[in-house]
Amino acid sequence: MDRMTLPDAPWRHRAGLDQLADALGGAHGDARFVGGAVRDTLLGLDVSDIDIATRHAPADVVDRLEAKRIKAIPTGIAHGTITAVSNGTVVEVTTLRRDVTTDGRHATVAFTDDWREDAARRDFTMNALYADPLSGEIFDYFGGIDDLRAGRVRFIGDPYRRIAEDHLRILRFFRFHARFGAAIDEAGLAACTARANDLMALSRERIAAEVLKLLVAKNAVPVVTLMIDRGIFRPVLPEISDASRFAALAGHEAATGVAPDPIRRLASLIAPQAAEAVGARLKLSNNDRKRLIAATAGPGDEGPRALAYRVGQPQAIDRLLLADAPVDAITEWNPPRLPINGGALVERGLAKGPDVAQALRAIETRWIGEGFPDAARTRQIADEIVAQALRSASNA
Repeated sequence: MDRMTLPDAPWRHRAGLDQLADALGGAHGDARFVGGAVRDTLLGLDVSDIDIATRHAPADVVDRLEAKRIKAIPTGIAHGTITAVSNGTVVEVTTLRRDVTTDGRHATVAFTDDWREDAARRDFTMNALYADPLSGEIFDYFGGIDDLRAGRVRFIGDPYRRIAEDHLRILRFFRFHARFGAAIDEAGLAACTARANDLMALSRERIAAEVLKLLVAKNAVPVVTLMIDRGIFRPVLPEISDASRFAALAGHEAATGVAPDPIRRLASLIAPQAAEAVGARLKLSNNDRKRLIAATAGPGDEGPRALAYRVGQPQAIDRLLLADAPVDAITEWNPPRLPINGGALVERGLAKGPDVAQALRAIETRWIGEGFPDAARTRQIADEIVAQALRSASNA
């Protein structure tokens, strides 16, 4: 076993974390940090979520936390998970487990006090690293540290068996490779390729969550290209068959300093006419579905700022980037408000109702076309539009 110590990091000093570890018996080896917090700290990355594994049974965890006046929320108590809130710090606490039965989507678990058994049920070696909360000593049962150093995402044990236990691990394999990987693990790749059809058994929400995270990972472009070549998307997202627009978008985002966005990137991977069907199949939120569809609508012909004014800055950035059009004119620009209202047109002689609404639209179009001039120029435009409307009414 590779022995080393977890480096210090800001998350280890969060308020209430020491009290939580103490309540769970950290000083007696009954609780350890596990998973992403350990992995990301070793890589020098920021940590958001903290997970603790413990030998204590779920009911005992609740009792121990409540005895120390730490809030315990039974978020997944049937599977051994308690959400602990200690002085504002939120931690997922899970009793050591082993799988009893699995069906590719769900697992029936039994609790254990064996750290290695718990590690053996996790997906990849880099996610099965534990750290003592006091000394920082790292426990590595399956060579995760070596894999982390090599940038190798490797299944624990037989990849085919691990995929059979949870089919989502196919997508997780590629997502973690896109985030951390250097050299692909050929055994894992072969298993994911052979079992890609297993993805059809998963809920579309789980698929969407993984795919959207994957699309914004550091090395998403080569990994998505690999997934297309290997037919990974074909069973559930056959619309994703070419990564060239995706690669172009990623390059444009990098060049313009715009942060990657999963919905925008998904839009680059599908044909415009497929956006509605894909959004529905993945059960995206209504806002994300609308954005996915709108992203493919093109840059328009009025210019970037006119587009941003009409559809909003986020949607305009999507459309411009996907069209490989410049976005610098709107990234730091706040669309102004039309500096005139219907009351001002009534004062100029227009009757309330449709005539005012029609005139306002005409004024706004001119105002946009002239590059959003100031209030004085807008009043001049209004005078011209109203005068024309009054003449037309008198000649009718």
